[in-house]
Amino acid sequence: MAIYDTEEEQLEQLKKWWEANQTSLIAGVVTAIVLVSGWNLWQNHQLEKRAQASQMYQQLLDSAAKDNSESTEKLAERLPIEFPGTAYAHYAGLQLAKSKVQKGDLEGAKAILEKSIKEADSDELRHVARLRLIQLMLATGQYEQGLQLIAAVDPAKSEGFSASYDELQGDLYVALDRLDEARSAYQSAIRTGQATPLTQFKLDDVATPGNAATAAAN
Repeated sequence: MAIYDTEEEQLEQLKKWWEANQTSLIAGVVTAIVLVSGWNLWQNHQLEKRAQASQMYQQLLDSAAKDNSESTEKLAERLPIEFPGTAYAHYAGLQLAKSKVQKGDLEGAKAILEKSIKEADSDELRHVARLRLIQLMLATGQYEQGLQLIAAVDPAKSEGFSASYDELQGDLYVALDRLDEARSAYQSAIRTGQATPLTQFKLDDVATPGNAATAAAN
């Protein structure tokens, strides 16, 4: 800013500057207030939305706990419609797939899980949906398709789930009577330090070629 000789000159320059810029300054302040207010309203709306989704999801879990499949499926179908994009919508999809399995509709369950893998907004949800889909493939004899799903998983993004993938891979290899590969898969699962105790039993079963039938049954 220029140096003025007197306070009067400074005040006069400030007055002229204010007159020249007051409109844009006021507009900027108003815009800022509107933006902040709008942001706060949006945040409050999102909080309310999540609370409502959480409440509906709890109702879904209560229905599932009571084995009320009709109510469970209705709530699971409503959640993604009324609260799309929320984590609860994806949780509802997993619950709906479980209900389909319990009713014997395996193809319906597979379709739901495939959709969850594509649309879930977190790696964790995608892993859970993929693991459940692979389990269904194992149960329905789609062994090669299950192995392909596992092969497509990025190891760098599967931390915390690698033991589950390895164990399922071992199960698929056993079903295909590829016992050497099954042993390697089970051993890999155990090396993660996160394998279930059942994994060691499965490994013991395939350690001796004569136990292949037992391993397949497990």
